[in-house]
Amino acid sequence: MNWLSDDWVLTSAGGNTGKAYVARSKKGKLFIKRNSSPFLAVLSAEGIVPKLLWTKRLENGDVITAQKWLEGRSLSAEEMRSSQVIQMLKKIHDSKPLAFMLSRLGKAPLLPENICEALIEKSKPYQDHQIVRLAIDFLAEYCGDVKPPRLSVCHCDINHNNWLIDESGQLYLVDWDQAMLADPALDLSMVLYWYIDRKDWQDWLNEYGWPLTEATRRRLRWYIVVRHLTTLLINEGEYQHQETELMEFLTGQ
Repeated sequence: MNWLSDDWVLTSAGGNTGKAYVARSKKGKLFIKRNSSPFLAVLSAEGIVPKLLWTKRLENGDVITAQKWLEGRSLSAEEMRSSQVIQMLKKIHDSKPLAFMLSRLGKAPLLPENICEALIEKSKPYQDHQIVRLAIDFLAEYCGDVKPPRLSVCHCDINHNNWLIDESGQLYLVDWDQAMLADPALDLSMVLYWYIDRKDWQDWLNEYGWPLTEATRRRLRWYIVVRHLTTLLINEGEYQHQETELMEFLTGQ
């Protein structure tokens, strides 16, 4: 992996893809990634990820990118309630440059009917599982009612470990491999369900710019059921905690 001059030492940065590295030298540290999406350049220009320093194409066709190394930390679960998170999400969901670039990359939008069809197919081996049948029936019944008024760039993996804050207090959202054009409710439902008390949803959404209407509540609930059912199917129908929480949202409690 002769990507840098000899005074740089590369080590794995971890992760599931094996494409991320930390480069160290007397000059400092860089975050190196192999074959990252061109989407990274727009994310950097928008100030959503750490600054992209350079891009290099290798003889074998691989593309190497180097980003500024971030001296900081992940957010805590409690910090996910902050105004800083809300404003970053709003910036991402409202960004026309991000939406334009993602559409240029040829990614098909993630629509409710696509999600429903995929989950119906995946759930076929578990049709004797009552909670799976109830979830599929719920998703199919309301699929036509949750069509988003607009599509936005969604991160699709909004957990606190993907939010990084540097020593100056600048916030970033990283790990964009799952990004899609979709209903912003997909991202918002994850944050609200995982990190925000139900009684505080209205205030949190008001700051984001969405009143918690019945239609909005239905969209959020629909995507929460999607998330739970997906997790249940990944675990082959054996996840008691997931079943209990899924039933809660199916019954509207």
